[in-house]
Amino acid sequence: MSFVVGFLAAVSFVLLSPALQLMARARGWPVGAVTLLAIAAILTHGLGVMLGILVVPEFQYWDAASIFGFCVMGYVFAFGAVYKSVSLEILLGIVDRPERKAPLSEIVERQVPDLFQGRIRNLVDGGLVEPVDSHFAATAAGRNMAGRVGQLRRAFGIGDTSLYDFSE
Repeated sequence: MSFVVGFLAAVSFVLLSPALQLMARARGWPVGAVTLLAIAAILTHGLGVMLGILVVPEFQYWDAASIFGFCVMGYVFAFGAVYKSVSLEILLGIVDRPERKAPLSEIVERQVPDLFQGRIRNLVDGGLVEPVDSHFAATAAGRNMAGRVGQLRRAFGIGDTSLYDFSE
């Protein structure tokens, strides 16, 4: 029964996560999408544990947590694969056109600048970079973050992906 409780908590997470994302957009909440996922995970995990304690006579926490964790991580990986993906935005921009194609020059001149301006806005809003004259400079927080990301990439054995160069 503990596995069922973990699964029910995961189903609750899958239902709550998109609802929180929609509410945040509709109400203009300044909370990031990943933060909302964390909030949904904490709430549904807590509710699942309480349900298990109240309903299952010999509740096995780790059984429930293993199913919950596996399902939530699958959701998070899928979410991350489509969240703010530059490649997918380009693909969607092409597919949304009536002829289902676009010349490279149009993609580069119209769509890519919008995508990257949105990204740089996120970095500025997050305090990681700041505009300096006609350039952008990494803030102390940005340099610190880049250092940590570089360490994590090395720890995970992630090399140059040809998109980003994290050489030392």
